[in-house]
Amino acid sequence: MLRKFTTAIAITLACSSSAFAADKTLTISVYSFSQDEFQELVYTPFEAICDCKIVVETGNSIERMAKIEANKEAPVIDMAVLSTHDALGAARKGLLQPIDVSSLSNHGKLYDIAKDPLGDNMGVGYTFYATSIVYRSDKVTINSWSDLLSPDLAGNVALPDITTNQGPPTLHMLGKAMGDTDTSLTAPIEKVGESADDIVTFYVRSSQLAQLMQQEEIWAAPVGRFAWGRFKNNGFPMAWAEPEEGQTGGMNVMVMTANNGNEELALQFMDFWLSTEIQTALATKLIDSPANSEVTVSDDIAANLTYGADTVASLDLLAPSTILDMRDSWLEQWNTKVVK
Repeated sequence: MLRKFTTAIAITLACSSSAFAADKTLTISVYSFSQDEFQELVYTPFEAICDCKIVVETGNSIERMAKIEANKEAPVIDMAVLSTHDALGAARKGLLQPIDVSSLSNHGKLYDIAKDPLGDNMGVGYTFYATSIVYRSDKVTINSWSDLLSPDLAGNVALPDITTNQGPPTLHMLGKAMGDTDTSLTAPIEKVGESADDIVTFYVRSSQLAQLMQQEEIWAAPVGRFAWGRFKNNGFPMAWAEPEEGQTGGMNVMVMTANNGNEELALQFMDFWLSTEIQTALATKLIDSPANSEVTVSDDIAANLTYGADTVASLDLLAPSTILDMRDSWLEQWNTKVVK
């Protein structure tokens, strides 16, 4: 399938300078999910074009960030994909270098929020996701984020732990529903603390929720859109909420490690990944929601993604600097008022 996708890209990438030697290697650090699909749709086709070898390192964000930092003086990773706040943290530590976006032929096709989400071209968004509330439509109706703490859901709701990527955005939207958008998140954390006995669990992984929902222990929980597939076909009437306060979410970005000496190949790989063809292939397989605004997919596919200009524009995202600067304070408040 990708053969027809990559023909035009191959011409562009036919190694604009001299052709890359077969022993040229690009080492990337990525999330561990869907790696078989990434190998098929992204890595192998690029290797065929660049006549190079991609070495893939996976792990959770903490492990991958630690490896980049431990090898700051002699980088062993050339490019990585991270959440916006993890990427900003790495940039602040001097672990990253600006991306030469003039070398990315597909940069102009990105949604505006993905073009420079960290500032100073320290990262380029390649995918994002909405976060809302998945719920049993035969049990409750969700019209607002505040419904998560309503008596109707007491004893049948789960919330994300503050340490997860879904935690702070959920609290932000709960605060918004309360009329309090202060980045301290004090008001929503206090509210959650008052309702802690009514919450089944503060989850760490969305896979926990799927099991709890299947066992009918919970009826509602905030989740990222990427997890929607685990719920929509579970045998129960399920719905994705569109709360009156809107949806939140997150974005992942590509970054370039500082002084890696492999910038040209890393830029070509980034450009390949951001192309309309590759972003379409990943979206069609429900791997990533596209940051490339030229991607078009069927309605059935779109229903499982964070897709389209209107959806992207409607996302109420916490700024990565806010997450980075406030998370210690949030955790302290959470441990005092919720965990107790």
